[in-house]
Amino acid sequence: MSTKKEIAKLGKMKLNELQAKFAEVTGETTRSPNKAFLVSRIREALRAAGAAALDAEATVQTETAAVDGKLTRLEVLELQARYLEVVGRPTGSTNKPYMVWKIREAQKGRIPLGPRKNAQREGVTFKILPLRLESEAVDKMDEAWRSRGIKNRMELFRGALGHYLKELGAEDAAALSADATVAT
Repeated sequence: MSTKKEIAKLGKMKLNELQAKFAEVTGETTRSPNKAFLVSRIREALRAAGAAALDAEATVQTETAAVDGKLTRLEVLELQARYLEVVGRPTGSTNKPYMVWKIREAQKGRIPLGPRKNAQREGVTFKILPLRLESEAVDKMDEAWRSRGIKNRMELFRGALGHYLKELGAEDAAALSADATVAT
């Protein structure tokens, strides 16, 4: 089955099917209940794997287009392969003008190249926690942290969590929340 067809089927898969597909394409197991996250990571892995196969198929067209400056003549999958080659990381975009622009910006040295840098610390494992709030509550909360000069929503969450844990008497956990705020 083609990469494009596999990617199209992801949106219709159930959670357990996505978790199995994730393990198949990444070689890692997951228990993540976040379907959007799983779909995104599976797409990324499929595109990265497909890019290698696509490179052989699209090399002649890509090189011809690159020589005569006609990136706009390439198809989406060819542009994605060229993007990976030039920018150094895969893209999930199917927007041809965007990819052409981004490739040209990379060639001119105007954007960072290579894999995205994640907030990481040596020897520390991170977990992402899901949080769902009503839209009105989020709007009011955003208004509150902005008006008080807090840098971003995550800083608000970490500070609030640290404060609450301290009030509960969980000093060690509260200190870890404070360390996480400083590290990122």
